[in-house]
Amino acid sequence: MQQNKTSFGTRTSSESETKKGISRRSLIVGGGIGIGLIIGWGLWPREYAITLQAAKGEHVFSNWIKIAEDGKIIVAIPQSEMGQGSYSLLAQIIAGELGADWRTIAIQPANTSPLFANHLVAKEWLPAITPDGWDIEKLGSWGDWSVTEYANRSTFMVTAGSSTQRQFEPIAREAAAAARMLLCQEAAKRWNVPWEDCETLSGFVRYDSKTIAFSALAADASKNQIIDPIALRPIENDLLYGQELSRLDLPAKVDGSANFAGDIRLPDMVYASIRAGPHGNTKLKSINKEGTSRVRDLIDIITQDNWVAAIASNWWAANNALDKLAPTYETKGVLPDSDTIDDAFNAALNSDGWQHYARGSVEESFKKSSNTRILKGEYRSSPAVHAPIETRTATALFRDGRLQLWMNSQAPENAREVAAEAIDISINNVILHPMFGGGSFGRNMDNQIAGQAAILARHIEKPVQLIWSRAEDFMRDTVRTPAKAQLSGAIDVNGRHKGLKASIAIASTMREQMLRLRGSSSLTAIKDSAQTYDPLAIEGFKPPYDIPNISITQHPTKIDIPTGRWRGNGHVFSCFCIESFIDELAHAAGIEPLSYRMQMLVNQTRLARCLTNVAKIASWDGGVEGSGKGIACHSMRGSHIAIIVEAQSGEKGIRVRRISAAVDCGRILNPATTRAQIEGGIIFGLAQAVGSSVGFRGGMPTARRLRDVNLPTLADVPEIQVEFIRSQEESGGIGELGVPAVAPAIGNALFSASKVRLRELPLLSLGL
Repeated sequence: MQQNKTSFGTRTSSESETKKGISRRSLIVGGGIGIGLIIGWGLWPREYAITLQAAKGEHVFSNWIKIAEDGKIIVAIPQSEMGQGSYSLLAQIIAGELGADWRTIAIQPANTSPLFANHLVAKEWLPAITPDGWDIEKLGSWGDWSVTEYANRSTFMVTAGSSTQRQFEPIAREAAAAARMLLCQEAAKRWNVPWEDCETLSGFVRYDSKTIAFSALAADASKNQIIDPIALRPIENDLLYGQELSRLDLPAKVDGSANFAGDIRLPDMVYASIRAGPHGNTKLKSINKEGTSRVRDLIDIITQDNWVAAIASNWWAANNALDKLAPTYETKGVLPDSDTIDDAFNAALNSDGWQHYARGSVEESFKKSSNTRILKGEYRSSPAVHAPIETRTATALFRDGRLQLWMNSQAPENAREVAAEAIDISINNVILHPMFGGGSFGRNMDNQIAGQAAILARHIEKPVQLIWSRAEDFMRDTVRTPAKAQLSGAIDVNGRHKGLKASIAIASTMREQMLRLRGSSSLTAIKDSAQTYDPLAIEGFKPPYDIPNISITQHPTKIDIPTGRWRGNGHVFSCFCIESFIDELAHAAGIEPLSYRMQMLVNQTRLARCLTNVAKIASWDGGVEGSGKGIACHSMRGSHIAIIVEAQSGEKGIRVRRISAAVDCGRILNPATTRAQIEGGIIFGLAQAVGSSVGFRGGMPTARRLRDVNLPTLADVPEIQVEFIRSQEESGGIGELGVPAVAPAIGNALFSASKVRLRELPLLSLGL
């Protein structure tokens, strides 16, 4: 493989960590972010080898780009593709900067590499691994450097947080610009002209009337040296930026040739299904092997401390065998259920919490007087499952001491670590083949299945495909954390908002998630994250409004069920509470809800513009009594949205008739993809507003099938109207933006229709 000296590729391969006597995981877990870790980092190489491999006739320009002699340009994509369009989005960035013909672009998933570490998410998630109250912003440039190094050294290659474009656009553009410069240098050398005067367009380098194809230059150009600085093409000169290019993954998905984890077929492959017990300190107690005597096609039964798996020549036989085995389990300690979760919230709210945000003097603003009116509201959210269309699936092959895995993961390096640890081999002997994901919404951040598949593959000595049943997927889900919040607001005689106080009981979800990603079991992660301050669990709770006195407190709560990231994360409950309560205060003050918000939006021009625009789109009538219209807005990940919903409730449940949205997400790379993400987020927001939730009984979720969680059908999806506000601001996140404001807008609409205030997610069932 050609080793290029570039700022985004590397020159040398590193010595293995095991030879140095240090494991990356042990150092990170043991050292934390601090001086000990910085010293330890000195033992690692500062440069990383390019992992992109060239086939015959291909030439590597960086870890991102290969150019083939047949004219094809192959782009390596480090982000997981789960339907959100990350493959095509990053390819469009590179094709535009390079000056390529979109018809010649091909994509392939990138190998895990520190060169693809997600520094942005590492920084955003840092509060989940640092001591309580630790503020990296105070460390300045040293703090930024340490986060970058942490991400690199731990190969923090994560797809999450609406970060694909925000993190990788500058890096991808630089890689493409460097390749463009190399091609221009080679062409200029052949023509004996200044390379700076050469241009690229539609896959050709051009100078006056001279043209030469990228493919004819690739072999020699890939050997050239980059001349610093790398010159980026102005966005306005990028002919592909802002274009609705067709997605590269769609043809294969339409004709069925796209491979998901469940589509892998290997010679002599067998199939497995698995069943574990309730959450908690659970052990497998017994199985009824005799019950499987008449199950045809059953090959083997494998037991571990807390699960049993059946292997057969087809998955249906394997899953049927588990029913016949009738496994029983023994759990020590708490078996969580909905009542114990609620008790835990009440206890937490009656104990000290962590000050998340404070401004002014809340106590002063709440002093009783004839000029002050106090309103209170209590909001709740039930646990919610991710429920992607594809349950967790992995195919594994163990041969000659090496394990191959075919699966989708939002944290692929962690998947390799989990698999390696499960069968006690080096991570260097685990090869992960990233597959398309059939949705995720945060579900595929959990890699427990990688370890299970590795154990089964080593045991059976054949390729094995492990598919979790829908019931198992729900039972093992790291659910959206339930929460309970008590809000108080003070308004004066003129209806002006004087003070806001919020106390939120919620599990420290992101600390728990990060502990699992760093090697802890679910049980240990729950225990070690309990009672710790987690600002990410309630991100988005700081309101955008200019309220003079604010106090927001988190009360960490141990609820004994595993929780994890879920599309929108903390913003979902935060927005539901804030936007519903603001609506309550507006009605109490006798002020129209849009005007009430607008008068408090100081220095929030972009969000205010979204509100005024959505009012025009939806013919906002002020949300008067009986109108069935509700409004809500939210800002997150550098983007802004305002939503108006038309809804009503009846004996059959909620009927949402129309959802209108105005969005400002900065510069838009691909309008079609952006619109699809916003509309998809709105539908997901509708689903979590009326369904997705589960109860718990005996340590197990009460839902076992998709039909149990009341997801909306196509007939339930209303007319959706989305308009974008033109902006030249930096591109913001779009993958989660559509979710949070839907539920409070529906709740506010139902209040305008019936004067009934709904303060719990989900609100009500859907009905026709």
